[in-house]
Amino acid sequence: MTRPSVREMREALETQILSPYAAKSVDAVRDRPEPPCPIRTAYQRDRDRILHSKPFRRLKHKTQVFIAPLGDHYRTRLTHTLEVTQVARTVARALRLNEDLTEAIGLGHDIGHAPFGHAGETALSRICSSHFRHNEQSRRIVEVLEQNGEGMNLTYAVREGIYMHSKGRRDITAKAWGTASTLEGQIIKLCDSIAYINHDIDDAIRAGILRAEDLPADCIELLGDTHSKRLATMVGDMIEYNWWATGEGTPPDPPLISMSPPILAATNKLRDFLYQTVYWRPEAKVEDEKVRFIIETLYTYFLRHPEEIPAELMAIIERRGEPVEQAVIDYIAGMTDRYALAVFKRIFVPRTWGG
Repeated sequence: MTRPSVREMREALETQILSPYAAKSVDAVRDRPEPPCPIRTAYQRDRDRILHSKPFRRLKHKTQVFIAPLGDHYRTRLTHTLEVTQVARTVARALRLNEDLTEAIGLGHDIGHAPFGHAGETALSRICSSHFRHNEQSRRIVEVLEQNGEGMNLTYAVREGIYMHSKGRRDITAKAWGTASTLEGQIIKLCDSIAYINHDIDDAIRAGILRAEDLPADCIELLGDTHSKRLATMVGDMIEYNWWATGEGTPPDPPLISMSPPILAATNKLRDFLYQTVYWRPEAKVEDEKVRFIIETLYTYFLRHPEEIPAELMAIIERRGEPVEQAVIDYIAGMTDRYALAVFKRIFVPRTWGG
């Protein structure tokens, strides 16, 4: 008798150990059917495709908050992605949900971010004829741009979680682009905020922009007075408040992952505090204007000189019958901070200026 494959044994194990609310790998759906892997489940396969992709590797040189910081200990878009994924996996494991699906969504959720963080995203959104959002670009990368225009052929649950991780400005639970149909996708949406709120405070204190005593006293009293304490409070609250997701207890109607009202309110207040004191501070506005100038200048230049856009990208755009502007957006959005600066310098700064 032939024994089951490693993948089949894992799929069978999922039905035994995972919550009835968990997304099971055996139920995963792809747009293009493909032979299953004998070792990895569908969600493990998705995780690996994202992890080994060029857009994922470029995240290490994309800004999280601080543009070109003087120091190696500030977060980048890559370290943010890893922190989000690890926090989310902790929650998913505790709630007996699918860690592999959670990890795949977490690793892919920000691969569409433009250079220079949210300043770059805002700049692109202002100048392109259709608006630009990093979650939409992340989905475009995995569905369209990768693999020479064929996309990664990820499962629906992963693509949905990537697209729907973004949230509204005032509430980390806001629907914005919708709510993921899987609890694993919903976990990523919340853990994205939990991660960046805490690590952006840490980086802001390191940069001398904030002092620990500047943080709202009521939030600190409830959430904790250190980075690790706040993380533990928020993660612990997510697990406790959503214990129904394990299959024990009565789920809310509809069954949505959230946080307890007091912890959610404090988390939202801390997030708003960061907007007022870190993201929107006067010094940041100056940097934003520089980013806007660089992005707009590159955009105008490549619209006039599409022959300088990589040929493989132009081939995808032409095959799909999309306008040149889309190629320009895809090209700039895919740049790392330092590559965008290098291209800008190469095109617009005369060699004689640099000596």
